[in-house]
Amino acid sequence: MNGEFIEALDQIEKEKGVAKDILIDAIEAALISGYKRNYGSAQNVKVYINRDTGEVRVFSLKDVVDDVEDELLHISLEDAKQIDRNYEIGDVVEKEVTPKNFGRIAAQTAKQVVVQRIREAERGIIFDEFINRESEIVTGIVQRISKGNVFINLGKTEAILAPGEQIEGEAYKHNDRIKSYIVEVKKTTKGPQIMVSRTHPGLVKRLFELEVPEIHDGVVEIKSVAREAGSRSKLAVHSHDSNVDPVGACVGHKGVRVQAIVDELKGEKIDIIKWSENPEEYIASSLSPSKVVKVEVKDDEKSALVVVPDFQLSLAIGKEGQNARLAAKLTGWKIDIKSETQYKEYIQQKSSS
Repeated sequence: MNGEFIEALDQIEKEKGVAKDILIDAIEAALISGYKRNYGSAQNVKVYINRDTGEVRVFSLKDVVDDVEDELLHISLEDAKQIDRNYEIGDVVEKEVTPKNFGRIAAQTAKQVVVQRIREAERGIIFDEFINRESEIVTGIVQRISKGNVFINLGKTEAILAPGEQIEGEAYKHNDRIKSYIVEVKKTTKGPQIMVSRTHPGLVKRLFELEVPEIHDGVVEIKSVAREAGSRSKLAVHSHDSNVDPVGACVGHKGVRVQAIVDELKGEKIDIIKWSENPEEYIASSLSPSKVVKVEVKDDEKSALVVVPDFQLSLAIGKEGQNARLAAKLTGWKIDIKSETQYKEYIQQKSSS
């Protein structure tokens, strides 16, 4: 190695952010193994790399002892004093043993170490960037599909969309541009592993934050999201400004804002309702698009009995109970829905019993 190599390390430090001293320390450690492997040495050695010239020197290390048991590891006090009369028992004698052709081995080893350390540093930078982006949206391009996993190119790295995080019935094709939600970033031996989702309720929330300036600015707040991915989502929103209608802000002029999100989610239906701190109002709104006649709440059980017009019972419950299920998930309340006729029968039974 030579001065040009040291200059190259300086350049790497500037461009890649990997400290030159860390690289040199790593190269020295690797050269110790390289020396022992190539020269079959069982002795203790130390490698020094001159930080200015790049010159590499190898030194054997021997402990100064009274009784020499292993000549590769020990040296007698008498022999040590012939080298330097200041040596005492317990000192370590360094003797240069640099082989003539060690420069070639040093250059090869140094290159391998530098490449490995740069790769590790780049992985570390990517991990640090994405660990701070958990629970955020990323846009990427579908790169490949393998064993049900969709691999998405994010530019610097790849994200994995596992089968359980894919919207049922949604097809992913090579070069498709899609948005996904980062659920987890893990550090692995092969670099950062970024797990993303298309089914997470957080995806809906983040899409509205991107599409609706009032949410991004904090004027409108998303209080709760309930989702059955690929089918329907419910969103409860609240305005901190009495002059701003939270539902209207999310829907947008002629529905343009919510439609952009529906398109991104490939036609998933979205109900946007007004949040209320009053449980009766909140639960009634949550069953949209159904109209509600009455809500009776039991605070201690956090349950509610909801009465709807007879002709709206099936709408309130929804296909396979979806509307009622999402309303319960959105509000956090257990909801029992009855038609007006069922409610009258229920009251009569209670009064007669």
